[in-house]
Amino acid sequence: MTTIGLIGSGHIGSQLARLAVAHGYDVVLSNSRGPETLQGLVDELGERARAATPAEAASAGDIVVVTTPLAAEATLPVAELAGKIVIDTNNYYPQRDGHIAELDDESTTVAERLQKVLPESHVVKAFNHIGARELTSQNLPAGTPDRRALIVAGDDAGARERVAALIDEFGFDAVDIGPLSEGWRAQRDTPAYVRRYDAAGLKEALAAAKRYRDM
Repeated sequence: MTTIGLIGSGHIGSQLARLAVAHGYDVVLSNSRGPETLQGLVDELGERARAATPAEAASAGDIVVVTTPLAAEATLPVAELAGKIVIDTNNYYPQRDGHIAELDDESTTVAERLQKVLPESHVVKAFNHIGARELTSQNLPAGTPDRRALIVAGDDAGARERVAALIDEFGFDAVDIGPLSEGWRAQRDTPAYVRRYDAAGLKEALAAAKRYRDM
């Protein structure tokens, strides 16, 4: 049985935990405030869920989701995440994160920065361009017409494939856009960001994306 660890259990993290438990996964939840603050969510999710510290969630997870403000990346348990698939759901919001020069000038992307923080992990960008509530209200069985599509990007093809399978299992078509450097195509203020598309529509939206510096 695969265990999914979550570092960050807010809007996106809690919804992914609900999807995971609904599909038979065990989840280990964590946040910056301590396991005791997650008891209500653990009670809701039932016996497949437990709360822990970020390091414990990282150690326990076969796949680990990082869904935190960017400033929290400095506190991630690097050693415990080594060798693991790490799903990055994050976006850069200057009003929340402060201005980060390399993201402002687009010399890198959010997920590429995370990969540098976690050099021994396999970072995959996913679940960053959908509203939290839509994760559990717009998911549909495979083969359903007009099924919503979500991106997957990563530098490791095997990790991308594994996360794409998880996306499909959770109720969405996966559109593989290649390396982490392409993840900008679904960042905030792009056509793909928090808009609902099927796979064909998402591919068109991704192709229409423009860099902030070109807007």
